[in-house]
Amino acid sequence: MNAIMFALIGMFLWGIAPIFGKIGLVQVSPGIALFMRSSIVTVILLVWVLASGQVVHLAEVTPRSWVFIGLEGICAALLGHLAYYYALKMGEASLVSPVMAAFPVITVLLAFLLLGEKYTPGKLLGTLLIVLGVFVIKR
Repeated sequence: MNAIMFALIGMFLWGIAPIFGKIGLVQVSPGIALFMRSSIVTVILLVWVLASGQVVHLAEVTPRSWVFIGLEGICAALLGHLAYYYALKMGEASLVSPVMAAFPVITVLLAFLLLGEKYTPGKLLGTLLIVLGVFVIKR
């Protein structure tokens, strides 16, 4: 499979996830919901890593990778998802999800500023369309 196929699968899964989250948050606080979600995912990942034999590769991971993957997890999986669950609990899934999905605007800007990636006319147009889409949906 190529990157686009995985991206389409991810898009579909991220598209259905807010529906499950919104239903699950009806009688659960966002903090407890995130703990539940993270616990389930941790167990599944642990079984997968052990069953696939990948656990032996943990020793090869550099401290730098641990730090940056850890920071990514804190930003996305912990704080970002906690904010998302609060937003989802208080708002409409059809509004919260597109606003949250506008994160590529931040990624493109920071990739340009911090990683030295090229900011092409296509990326500029795509970024503007994302922002426009959020404004259209918010109305």
